[in-house]
Amino acid sequence: MAEKAPSGHVAVIGAGVVGASTALSLRRAGFEVTLIERGEPGMGASYGNAGLLSATGTVPISTPGMLWQVPRLLMNPLAPLTIRWSYLPQLAPWLWQFVRAGSPARVQEISNVLAGLVAHGQDSYRALLGEDDFADLTQGGGMLYVFETDRAFESSRWKMDLRRSHGAEVNYVAPEQIRQLEPALAPIYRHALHVPGTRYVRNPLRLTQAIARKLVEAGGRIVTDEVEGIEAGAGAAPVIVAKGGRHRADRVVIAAGAWSRALARQCGADVPLDTERGYHAMFRTPKAAPRLSVMSGDYDFAATPMEHGLRVAGTVELGGLEAAPNYARAEHLKRHGQRMFQGLDGAEAEFWMGFRPSMPDSLPVIGPVPGNDRVYLAFGHGHLGVTFGAITGRLVADMIAGRKPVVDVTPLRADRF
Repeated sequence: MAEKAPSGHVAVIGAGVVGASTALSLRRAGFEVTLIERGEPGMGASYGNAGLLSATGTVPISTPGMLWQVPRLLMNPLAPLTIRWSYLPQLAPWLWQFVRAGSPARVQEISNVLAGLVAHGQDSYRALLGEDDFADLTQGGGMLYVFETDRAFESSRWKMDLRRSHGAEVNYVAPEQIRQLEPALAPIYRHALHVPGTRYVRNPLRLTQAIARKLVEAGGRIVTDEVEGIEAGAGAAPVIVAKGGRHRADRVVIAAGAWSRALARQCGADVPLDTERGYHAMFRTPKAAPRLSVMSGDYDFAATPMEHGLRVAGTVELGGLEAAPNYARAEHLKRHGQRMFQGLDGAEAEFWMGFRPSMPDSLPVIGPVPGNDRVYLAFGHGHLGVTFGAITGRLVADMIAGRKPVVDVTPLRADRF
C-alpha cells in the first residue's frame, strides 16, 4: 500500500471507544475529522462493559461442539450464553455462521488473528492517550480467573493452553494462595489462574470522554446528530443523512456498534452483524472490593473494581435490538457477585443493559467496503471492544492514509463470509 500525504475530510459515525479512537487517530494522521454521535460520547456499549484490556482475548466465543449446545442455550434464560426463543428465526443465519466458526481448524485461525490484535492493544492506547493519561485511566496488576469446581477448571485447560500458545503468561495459583493474592474473595474457590498482562479501565466512560476531548483539542469536531442513512455511490463523496441535516465528507467510517449493519448495507456491504445483549450490576459503595479484576471460570462473568464502584458484568443474550431487557440476568449477576466477594451481602446494585456488536466468528470488521474505498467499516468487536478500541483506530487511520497496517487486516474484511 503506497503511502500518501493525508488530506481531506473524514466523518466517523459513532462515538463509542472504537469510533472516538478512530477519529483521534485520523486527526493525528492529518485529516479533517468530524465525529457524529446521537448523544454523549461513550454512552453505548462503551459505557457498561467490564473495562478489560485483555492480554488473553484470543479465544473465540464459538468453540467445538457448539451445535449440540444450541438446545440448552434456548432453555435457560439465565445461562451465561442464551438465545431468546422469539429472536431465533431472525438469528438463524447468524447462528449457522456462528456454529461453523466453532470448528477446531477455524478456532485456531480466528485465535491467530485475535492474537495479532491483542499484541498491539495496550500499546496502542499508550500511544493514543500518552503515558500519563494511560496510567491515570487504566490499572495493572493482572486478572485472576477463579474456579469453584474441578470440572470448570479442567474444562478451561484447552482455552488456557491456546492463550499460552500466543505468548500469554498464565500462572496457576494454589488453593491456599488464592485469598493471599485477592483477600476480598470468599473462601469457595479450588483453583485460580493469574494473568499478569491484563489491565482494566478505571472508568470506561471517562476513557471514551478523554479520547473525545483529545480529538477536540487536536482540532477535530464532535457533532450531535442522529444518522439515518448514507448516500455512497461508487467513486462519489459520501453524504450522511441525519435528522439534523446532511453531512458531507470525502470519506466515512461506520463505527456505530450494534447499529452499523443497516448503514453498511446501504453502502454495499451486507455483513452478518448481530447483537449480544450484555448486562451489568454496579455496586456503588461496596464494603469490600477486590484489588484485581476477577473472572469467574464457572459462570463466565467478570468483576472489576472501578473508581465509581464494583462492576459485575458479562454473559451473552442473543435477542436483538428491540426486545425489552431481562433484568433478571442482571439480578443473577448481582447474586453471583455477592457470592464471590465477602462483604457484599445485602449490598444494593444498579442494573444496566447494552448492545455489543457481534460477528459470528468473533472477529471485528475493519476495512473498506468492497469496491468503495470512500467508506470504511470499524465494528463488530463483541466482548473486545475496549481491548481493541485504540488498535482499530490505528488500523483505520493507516489504511486511509495509505500506510501499511501493523497487522494483516485481510481476515477482517467485510466480505469474508
